[in-house]
Amino acid sequence: MKQKRIRDFGIEIGHFPCGAHNKITDVPGVTVGQVTLRKGEIQTGVTVVMPAQDNLFTCKMTAACHVLNGFGKTTGLLQIQELGCLETPIALTNTLNVGLVSDGLIQYTLTRCRAEGIEVTSINPIVAECNDSRINAIALRAVTQQHVWQAIAQAGEEFDEGAVGGGTGMVCFGLKGGIGSASRRLRIGEKEYTLGILVQSNFGSLEELRIEGKQLGLEIKEKLAQHSEPEKGSIIAVVATDAPLSDRQLTRLLRRVPIGLARLGSYTGHGSGEVFIGFSTAQRWMEEEKSDVLTVDVLREEKLDQLFLAVADATEEAVLNSMVTAEATEGRKGETFHSLKEFL
Repeated sequence: MKQKRIRDFGIEIGHFPCGAHNKITDVPGVTVGQVTLRKGEIQTGVTVVMPAQDNLFTCKMTAACHVLNGFGKTTGLLQIQELGCLETPIALTNTLNVGLVSDGLIQYTLTRCRAEGIEVTSINPIVAECNDSRINAIALRAVTQQHVWQAIAQAGEEFDEGAVGGGTGMVCFGLKGGIGSASRRLRIGEKEYTLGILVQSNFGSLEELRIEGKQLGLEIKEKLAQHSEPEKGSIIAVVATDAPLSDRQLTRLLRRVPIGLARLGSYTGHGSGEVFIGFSTAQRWMEEEKSDVLTVDVLREEKLDQLFLAVADATEEAVLNSMVTAEATEGRKGETFHSLKEFL
């Protein structure tokens, strides 16, 4: 059954048109695969973003990252900051499964390279996380390497949002959170580009939630008679575009993701980790390239404004999609994390 997303409730963010799916997979070549684990106290999973369908290790992609608040355990950011490129898919899971999921990406890359006759001695897997312990028995570390490979194998342009994959056990603004996505199409000069985002939402305080400028969270809090809690959790955002950007320009783009979060009422609390990873599919580097000089095309700096606005709008919509598509879920202490759609 088709999921109802935030636009189905009459709420549209910004004026840029969205792509055909209104998801990160509107960027050509990008696919998403997920494995959801629901069995008793296990309520978790993994979501994998595939930036390309060929071997990223041998044909690397321009990438960047930005950390707003570093309360997190993401792997691989150091090398992205230094070299500005991506060489594995990007996986999202829970906090205590980062190591096992990282192993899955390493083994996937080793297997693919061996099949192509390529010797590999170093791999930089990108695994991001949020803590799902309010719903999931996180210490069981239920996500395995096999689940990572399964998610990669079934990756496609269409994927569910909400309490699925790495978003299964997430809580957002005191309500049920999870995986959400959105996209924007924009024209710069004579060319049209696409920007897409996927979020793993697990942040925010209910009383601060704002939608279209209305402080809806206070109304929901009164209805549910909930007590105040500080902002905690985390949010991971993966931003993709086919616009030709350098890693420095991608970093500038990622710095605008928090604008979309702030519109919703996030103030980036002490215990909330905000980690953003971005890539451009327009620039690729062959590992076997022998030239001493590489020539790349990038947009002029003054042409980035539309992308800055697009990423803020798409971030806001992706978070809302993660919330309205998630069904109400019982927490480990017996509390109910309601779905946002109950209040729209």
